[in-house]
Amino acid sequence: MSIGIFYGSSGGTTESVAEDILSALGFEADIHDIADVGAERLSDYSHLIIGSSTWGDGELQDDWADVFEAYEKLDFSGKIVAFFGLGDQEGYGDYFLNAMGTLHEAAVKKGAKVVGDGWPTEGYDYKESEAVNENGFVGLAIDEDNQDDLTEERIRKWIEIIRPHFS
Repeated sequence: MSIGIFYGSSGGTTESVAEDILSALGFEADIHDIADVGAERLSDYSHLIIGSSTWGDGELQDDWADVFEAYEKLDFSGKIVAFFGLGDQEGYGDYFLNAMGTLHEAAVKKGAKVVGDGWPTEGYDYKESEAVNENGFVGLAIDEDNQDDLTEERIRKWIEIIRPHFS
């Protein structure tokens, strides 16, 4: 089994959360800034943790946007994939975590087996999100702008959910 954590980070916050996830996971894993390695590198791993912040009117973080066409072409069949997203539910409540939803949808279309979804929407205050389905958020939802005091506990709880699929 090989575990890869991939993130896109413009200001360093998503990178920091990715590093916190790696630390909490407790397993050996490679961590990559998508800007440095490109989308094709995801194919090297059987287990993936993918994270992005959401920008503007619900757009992917710039580095993910740059590789998204290649990402959509990847074959995720047989891969275990978990998602995390960062957003600002107060300032951008109409688009909260849309980037995570975009990455999730593309991977599912290409055969990904998603774990860590169904993250509860309770405790968040947003208007709309493309990262929510009938079970909750499609991955770990983080708001470092308004709820940074909850990040460590949210990561810990989410890791408890995904860890069995990564061992």
